[in-house]
This record gives sequence, structure tokens and C-alpha cells, in this order.
Amino acid sequence: MKIEEIKSKLSNLTLDSKRNFGIMPVQHMVEHLTITVKISSNRISYPKFEPTEKQLAQKEALLNTNLEFPKGVKAPGIGDNLMPLKHPNLSVAKENLIKSLEEYQDYFKENQNAKTIHPRFGPMTFLEWELFHPKHFQHHFEQFNIW
Repeated sequence: MKIEEIKSKLSNLTLDSKRNFGIMPVQHMVEHLTITVKISSNRISYPKFEPTEKQLAQKEALLNTNLEFPKGVKAPGIGDNLMPLKHPNLSVAKENLIKSLEEYQDYFKENQNAKTIHPRFGPMTFLEWELFHPKHFQHHFEQFNIW
């Protein structure tokens, strides 16, 4: 993931950014991406589990084809509920997202063979996260017209 590119896109995101789909307002979306990045770098640990054949097929399709991230998919364990905001404002949320991306890169520099647990797809390597994150970011950035 190219942090400078993410920073540039985030600079176009405001609380007034129009949402095209989904239930998350702007700051919720930024904090959701931060949580996902922190999960990928083991800053937030997710319990180990063995994905089902269906989940493995979904992982394969998302990571290894031109399939876009599906609109309307619910984040695992959250459903239709919005999590409480963690940060006092959007600016702090954006800064925390960038910090989490830097930590993600550092984690995998130090732990090149690590596998961390994706909440839907199970254990994933750095290369798999590198396929997942851009599609996930694109999905949410398109949600607010900044991709």
C-alpha cells in the first residue's frame, strides 16, 4: 500500500463528502479501515479459526481475480450496527489511519513470514493482505468519491 497515495486521497475527504452507498458516515469509514489495517498487522488480534470452503472460495475470488469488493457486504461481527467513534474528529481519525499503515509496513518488515487473522478469510500472509487492502480501500474510497 502506498501511504502517500492514501494521504492524497484522504485530503479530499471531509465530513461533507457525499456517501454513494453503505451505512457508514465518513469518520466511521476511516476508523473501519484503521481497524482492518490494525488487524492485518496484529495490533488488534482476531481469534484463530479455520475458514469454510465457501470463505476460502470467496477469498480466492476477491484476491486473485478482477472481482471488485462487493457493495453491501457487512463487516464480520458488526452487521448493521455502527461502532462507537474512537477519535474526537475526522482529522485525528485520518492521522491514526496513516499511523496504522506505517505500523502495518513495519510489522511485516520485521515478521516477513507472519500470518494474521482476517475476520472472514482466516490466516493471511503479507502478500494476501497486499491484495486485500487496495480493494478494500478502493471500495470505501469510492463510497465517498475519492478514488
